[in-house]
Amino acid sequence: MGGEHETVLLARAAAGDARAFADLVTPYRNRVWAVCLRIAADRDDADDALQDALTAAWRNLGGFRAESRFGTWLHRIAANAALALVRRRRDTPAEDHVLDRPVEVDAYAAVDEADRIAAAVRLLPDDFRVAFVLREYADLTYEEIAAHQDIGVQTVKSRLNRARRAVAAALGVPEAVPPR
Repeated sequence: MGGEHETVLLARAAAGDARAFADLVTPYRNRVWAVCLRIAADRDDADDALQDALTAAWRNLGGFRAESRFGTWLHRIAANAALALVRRRRDTPAEDHVLDRPVEVDAYAAVDEADRIAAAVRLLPDDFRVAFVLREYADLTYEEIAAHQDIGVQTVKSRLNRARRAVAAALGVPEAVPPR
């Protein structure tokens, strides 16, 4: 989206127009959910993180200063929501986790490969995982990731390089994925 239409929707949503807010976030929803999924590594947790992110975005819309694109701001909120959820789950004793739904099994090779990649991404340290997900799945620039993580662009590049190498190694790929 972007441009004048987005500016109008932002103004209406900031004034309390829920429909304008829905119209504003709809173009970003799938990519934001993908960010939540890649960080949380569980569909139900990704749904929860997405809801947390949308609620936080709605509540904090008045604080959006357009210093970055709206989509970048929303992805930042989603990454933070997913990371917070992961940390909460990590702090919950293991016996509190109950498998209350059957594990889905899919015979398609693409799903298997996606699961392998997701498992490799889960092994990354939090800061590396967030940088990797924001770059590879949300398509944020190095500068946007640097602003999100409050670090320099060179640190982002280093984290991405190390994350790509770790994912490649976990997948048994001899060389890391070349930088984009």
